[in-house]
Amino acid sequence: MAEDSKPLLIKRYASRRLYNTETSDYVTLDDIAGFIRTGREVQIIDLKSGDDLTRQYLLQIIAEHESRGENVLPVNVLNDLVRAYTTQATSMVPQFLQTSFEMLRESQEKVMETMGSGSMKVPGLDVMQAQQEAFMKAMTGGMNWNTTQPSEPAAEKADDGEDLDDIKKQLAELQDKLSKLK
Repeated sequence: MAEDSKPLLIKRYASRRLYNTETSDYVTLDDIAGFIRTGREVQIIDLKSGDDLTRQYLLQIIAEHESRGENVLPVNVLNDLVRAYTTQATSMVPQFLQTSFEMLRESQEKVMETMGSGSMKVPGLDVMQAQQEAFMKAMTGGMNWNTTQPSEPAAEKADDGEDLDDIKKQLAELQDKLSKLK
């Protein structure tokens, strides 16, 4: 298990082939995506120059999934990312995204624990949503980056029966996706 805590080293040869140093075989981008899905960190290094190419290849994996119709990033989020690269907000975006994904992972873990216990009601979901909204407002200085969704308190959303049905639908879709991954 200690070996899994350090990144899996992938070397890129001059031929652009990717070599897994642990298993001594060549791998594809899909293989690398699979390692990451199972929780393994990877580091991709150019053999000749020693340059770290990890970011470049991770972006390529995301782009390929998006181009195949496996859309995770809504167009408005992609637009916001492009804007962030061209504005002075760039300095706060990486920290904001990292913290947002950490919160998402923690929320998903809580949901999975709750589902594992056989309970369909997700306790604290409205609190998690309110915390995430407050965090996003704090990180963006009140700017509304996502212009497609009006901002309203999470407590009002939780009282609306349609939103509860929508949450149940999304949860069922997540369960379906998780079962397909297994």
